[in-house]
Amino acid sequence: MSGQAERLERYAELAVRVGANVRPGQQVGVFAQLAHAPLVREIARVAYRQSATYVDYVYEDAHVKRALIELGPEESLSWTPPWLVTRVRDLNAKRSAVISIAGDPEPELFSDLDGERVGRTRMIELSRALSRQFNEMLANWTIVAYPNEGWARSAFGEPDVERLWEAVAFATRLDEPDPVAAWRGHLEGLAERARVLQEHEFDAIRFHGPGTDLTVGLLPISIWRAARFTTSWGVEHVPNMPTEEVFTTPDSRRTEGFVRSTRPLAVGGSLVRDLELRFEGGKAVEVNASAGADIIRGQLETDEWARYLGEIALVDGSSRVGQTGITFMNTLFDENATCHIAYGDGITFSAEGAGELSEEERRKIGVNSSAVHTDFMIGGPEVDVDGLRGGTETPIIRDDAWQLK
Repeated sequence: MSGQAERLERYAELAVRVGANVRPGQQVGVFAQLAHAPLVREIARVAYRQSATYVDYVYEDAHVKRALIELGPEESLSWTPPWLVTRVRDLNAKRSAVISIAGDPEPELFSDLDGERVGRTRMIELSRALSRQFNEMLANWTIVAYPNEGWARSAFGEPDVERLWEAVAFATRLDEPDPVAAWRGHLEGLAERARVLQEHEFDAIRFHGPGTDLTVGLLPISIWRAARFTTSWGVEHVPNMPTEEVFTTPDSRRTEGFVRSTRPLAVGGSLVRDLELRFEGGKAVEVNASAGADIIRGQLETDEWARYLGEIALVDGSSRVGQTGITFMNTLFDENATCHIAYGDGITFSAEGAGELSEEERRKIGVNSSAVHTDFMIGGPEVDVDGLRGGTETPIIRDDAWQLK
């Protein structure tokens, strides 16, 4: 077996055994792009060796999506073919494992198209079905990323796939002698951070740095979580590989101030640069960017609640992703290099009891619900992070170093 083939097999094993944690007798659903086929094939081989009963897969072709954005009717931009929703529901009903693959081979394919149409192009019914799968813990799932020339060119300015593979291997602990054991230790460390944050019972989190002074309110029922999830029937899994964050659901009604993104955001087949948002009463009321502002505006018009926050996540400089010194131009990696927030859909299981409420009831108490969930990076060495409680500010991150003990 060649070195590349062995690395691909080890990566697939990490995705199947640690990420999705595929159990004997499970079906496995895979979402990928055409360029990801080598990893999809290896995932299938590993999954069957884990005694999966069937591996189902769907490939997306971004060029077909480009044709829709450029030439399709307005009403088709947000339409979902019913069979895709049926597929997700069927995977849920069968208690399946799900693996999604990131790593856009053409991350700026849509950059010359109408940005607002790009931002509005989202299969809303599929987004809602996947949100339910995620929030109700209906599948053991994970996201991994497949290095390819287009992604490498976006990150490095040249198609150095080997350099990208080395960075991905480091960030995912694939370079360790025993990656599975390395992940166990890492997950315990993140869980401890979440536990300490929960003990402090912060009422809000404040970010302060160049171009940023943002205060995000928390709910009395907000729960800090990290890394390891458990399905509704008891299967542990790691949804993001890599993962370096501790996160929670904020009070969507209590975001105030302004924030500047500290890394470019790959979204909708385009790159958004120097994104700035201003919030009043929880709502994003102003959008600016040096490139791609219209894409964000298009997303924020998806529904009434897209302009409110649904997630807040903390990451410091100990992150393996951050230690690479690379801006990956890929949200799966870049959001695990530094702190981030997400506008749109809230994380139901990070708010105690919210899963038992209707969508309308959740919104009334401050847990957001939207067809959109877009993470963007706002942290870094120049951004201080504090926890607020009873008029007291407690340092959480200073100079990109974790302060809470």
